[in-house]
Amino acid sequence: MSLNEFIELKERVVIGEEFSFNYKNDEYWISQNPDRYYLTRVKDSFTQEFNTSEVLFENGTIEGRLLSEIYMDIDW
Repeated sequence: MSLNEFIELKERVVIGEEFSFNYKNDEYWISQNPDRYYLTRVKDSFTQEFNTSEVLFENGTIEGRLLSEIYMDIDW
């Protein structure tokens, strides 16, 4: 994923879209309900919960690394 695609992903999550993507052969979901945003690893349903999409993208991690540090290795 390019930086522009990562920015687009963040913008689209803000307006309510949900996404699945792959990172190192594992599938992940970014989803939401009216009160929370979630980053979930599909294989074991490990889920991180956030109050806003901004906090998800600031603090969400995969394998101990922030999404902003690994976006270039994400396939969507």
